[in-house]
Amino acid sequence: MRVLIQRVRKASVSIGGALHSSIGGGLLVFVGIEEADGPDDIAWLVKKVAQLRIFDDAQGVMNLDVTQAGGQVLVVSQFTLMASTKKGNRPSYIRAAGEATAVPLYERFTAELSATLGHPVATGVFGANMQVELLNDGPVTIWIDSKQRE
Repeated sequence: MRVLIQRVRKASVSIGGALHSSIGGGLLVFVGIEEADGPDDIAWLVKKVAQLRIFDDAQGVMNLDVTQAGGQVLVVSQFTLMASTKKGNRPSYIRAAGEATAVPLYERFTAELSATLGHPVATGVFGANMQVELLNDGPVTIWIDSKQRE
C-alpha cells in the first residue's frame, strides 16, 4: 500500500462538475492499493499518517501532526500510485488491486484513520473520474510505502 501525502491549505474533489467533498487546511492523502495489501499495511500507514509531524509549531518548526495543527484530512483512492515504469514509457498498473480487493481496504483505511484522528475524514469516490483541486502548503509532499517501511 502506498500513500502520497500533501500538506494543503485547501483541497476538494469534484465528480462530473459537482463538488463531492472538500477540506480546509490539513492533509490530502492519495492511497494506492495492491493485491498483497492487508490489515497490517493499513494499521501501519494509518499510524504514520495520523502522527506525521509536518505542520509548523509556534517556532516555525515542522513539529505538529494534523490533529495538533487542527487540520482536516481528505483521502482519495489512486490506483496510479502502484504504477511500474521499469520497462518502456507506458506505465504498467498490474500491481494495482482490483475493485474486489481494493474497495474494502480503502474503506477500512478511511474508517481506521477517522477513528484514530477522532473525527470523520473526507473522501473521494473509489473508481470515479475525479477532479482533485489542491493548494499545496510549503510545498510539503511525502510518499510512504508500507512494504518498504522507511
